Amino acid sequence: MSEATDIPGSRIEAFLEAPVFGLPAAEKRALLDAELAALTAHHRASCPAYAAILETTGHTAPADSRNAPFLPVTLFKLHDLLSVPREAVFKTMTSSGTTGQAPSRIFLDAGTAALQTRVLARIMAEFIGTRRLPMLVIDHPSVVKDRRSFSARGAGILGMMTFGRAHRFALRDDGMAIDWDALEAFAEANRGQSVLAFGFTFMVWKHFLEPLAKAGRRLPFDDAILVHSGGWKKLEAEAVSNERFRAEALARGGFARVHNFYGMVEQTGSVFVECEQGRLHAPVFADIRVRDSRTWAEVPHGTPGIVQVLSVLPRSYPGHSLLTEDMGVITGEDDCACGRLGRTFRILGRIPRAEVRGCSDTFAAPAPALADG
Repeated sequence: MSEATDIPGSRIEAFLEAPVFGLPAAEKRALLDAELAALTAHHRASCPAYAAILETTGHTAPADSRNAPFLPVTLFKLHDLLSVPREAVFKTMTSSGTTGQAPSRIFLDAGTAALQTRVLARIMAEFIGTRRLPMLVIDHPSVVKDRRSFSARGAGILGMMTFGRAHRFALRDDGMAIDWDALEAFAEANRGQSVLAFGFTFMVWKHFLEPLAKAGRRLPFDDAILVHSGGWKKLEAEAVSNERFRAEALARGGFARVHNFYGMVEQTGSVFVECEQGRLHAPVFADIRVRDSRTWAEVPHGTPGIVQVLSVLPRSYPGHSLLTEDMGVITGEDDCACGRLGRTFRILGRIPRAEVRGCSDTFAAPAPALADG
């Protein structure tokens, strides 16, 4: 992992040795401040486009978790931003952009890719454990057949598949119909057992839970785990709340444990997972800020604003501090009843007029991108 660790001033090993959700706020902030400063300096020196952005916008002060200069995620749709030579690029990740919109392009060297995989495994183990369970993928197999494309949807599935075994795909093809034969075979093989399932939020509801309900079927699992991710916009339009989603997952699949997570291809690996209390948690490797859309100042906890995400993982491209197109609110820090430390938050939806996108929003219509503020 030399490419990921050979950054002057980096203390990435300290993050890997720290408890994922066990550092008090002051300790985490000190560690994060130093690492973000090192990453900002590294990307400024290694990515001419990033250096030009910082110079143009007047960012000259040392960066830390409070003032690390942030890039709008839309920049990764418009420019190739990388901090390694092109010949060092191990793979290129692309976002699931809306039809007619350019996808983000994220360039990974081998060290950054390995670091992302290692960190994702540590985060997910805190919620689903380390034992690999039989796994149901709520999608169709052709999504992951071409591993050279690395779309956000395919990459998300492949990343999650490493946490399971004896994989079965619940859907037949891109017509999104349930493959009843495959589903019944999986159900019979794992009757009364704990299993792991993964899918993107809208697809899980529309193409899995709803068809199960219409068919009057219930999967015969006990204490099953469902992990899902993706925007709630379409489900909110159908009056499907998080509570209703969880209730139906339990009623139709025996999914007693349901964990949503918030993440993006621009910061693969450092995901924010929803705990048993319904809060999204920032792990030691990442953090969140919420900013006022007019002044860009941080807003107090409980006040809605635009979400900024911070991560120590982006080493081969300047994605360590990003301004998203999402509205959110911080719900607390080091005070969740689940016992995990770190900032917690809720996502409220897309910024008005921002491009609607997401791994599960496969049929979304184009919308204008957010103008520079």
